Amino acid sequence: MLVTKKTSVSNTHEMDRKNSNFSPLISAKLPKFPGWLLVLGPGIIWMALAQGSGELIWWPYLIAKYGLGLLFLLIPACLLQYPLNYQIGHYTAMTGESIWQGFVRFNRNFSIGLWILMGISFLWFGAFAAAGGTALAALTNFPENWSSKDQSLFWGLLSIAVFFIALRFSRSAYALIERTMIIVAIITVTGLIIACTHESVLGKIPEFSSALFFPSWPEDRIWDAADTTKLLTAITFAGLGGFWALFYSMWIREKGIGMAGLRKLKKGNVIGWKIIAESKDIRKWKKFLWADAGIGVFGNLFTTLLTCLLAYVVLFPEAILPEKYEIAVVQAKFFELQWGAIGRSLFLLVAAAFLADTWLTTVDAICRVNTDMVHRIFPQSQKWSEKKCYHGFLYGFTVITIVTMFLEEPGRLIQISAVIGFLGTVIFSIIILIINHIYLPIWSNPQARPGRIAGIGLGVASFIYLLLALAYLAIQSELIVF
Repeated sequence: MLVTKKTSVSNTHEMDRKNSNFSPLISAKLPKFPGWLLVLGPGIIWMALAQGSGELIWWPYLIAKYGLGLLFLLIPACLLQYPLNYQIGHYTAMTGESIWQGFVRFNRNFSIGLWILMGISFLWFGAFAAAGGTALAALTNFPENWSSKDQSLFWGLLSIAVFFIALRFSRSAYALIERTMIIVAIITVTGLIIACTHESVLGKIPEFSSALFFPSWPEDRIWDAADTTKLLTAITFAGLGGFWALFYSMWIREKGIGMAGLRKLKKGNVIGWKIIAESKDIRKWKKFLWADAGIGVFGNLFTTLLTCLLAYVVLFPEAILPEKYEIAVVQAKFFELQWGAIGRSLFLLVAAAFLADTWLTTVDAICRVNTDMVHRIFPQSQKWSEKKCYHGFLYGFTVITIVTMFLEEPGRLIQISAVIGFLGTVIFSIIILIINHIYLPIWSNPQARPGRIAGIGLGVASFIYLLLALAYLAIQSELIVF
């Protein structure tokens, strides 16, 4: 057995070196854990960004239409992302590289294929700005005499312009995003909690809580097969689904978690580091990653439960659905219940910020990913600084999203992105498991391997994602046939 194991390790090294993009990690000492308050942040960004679609749109839609019949899927859908988020952050914390560089190390062709798939899925993320525009249009009714569609697009374009300028001229894009998302998260969670203290909401909590574990399908509601994609979108975005999940790696890197803290010493470095010796701090970093990923997952689960509870009390009785160019408008009844017209206006303002800052955070992360990949796949591109490449992609994706947001109503565009992203999730979750548990201990240090629980958790999540993908394809094929 010992000989076999040595041979396996040797073969792995040989395969790595045959990869034209393989550059050994640079030896370095793991930075000391500086304390929780100095490194918290990525998980909060994850939580705030996650609240921009599944939590505000798709789960309230399903609850408004089908009552508590599908609520039992919410907790499992959210928890599936916990081990995946941890493993994504783990790779970056142990190497200082983004998970995308890990994909390149694993296989150049695979990483390029996944990169292209990600690019396709994000052609439509301007839809989030348009969705935020629906809230501002309802709040202001401006420009006057315009249709709700045109007003929504106007406000969507204006929010993109504001955030583009903020990113283009900000000294630290990450700091801007972290502060923005923390403020949005605090305001939204506080508002939802207060709205849920209304007596009509409190009275429904026992019934709602029971349905989390025991499905309760309303007799007068029939499943609409056309909602299959919406259900998949809700499950995928019950948190930060699809390719959005990989952004966590970029935030871990920009925050300087673990080995990523060494980037401050050598900016623009596209090669990561390996841990050269046993380190007591490695356990502290791993515990932090579990906690930080947990802030995102459980914080998001909490807010989604609140929006679902409010949707059940306010929207379900009248079958009021968030869709088309009112996709972020009817939920204003959540705050209107407690504060009347002022509450409605407040919610529309928060919803607009919620969805528009999704564009802000997404375009920043996409620009970082593309800069990372271009510098890695095409070494000659390193003559352009990281900042210059970032700004180039910022201009490009801003134009692309402005064009695509005119093609279809925002809900449909978000669903298209979700389906493509879900396909990516099925693929990359399995590869991340392989990278972290087989390759990372060889590339870096045996200590860098995630624990057994993390491995089992991601293995189970990957299997369930695969089953969901197969089920979705089966249902869609039946719809096409009939």
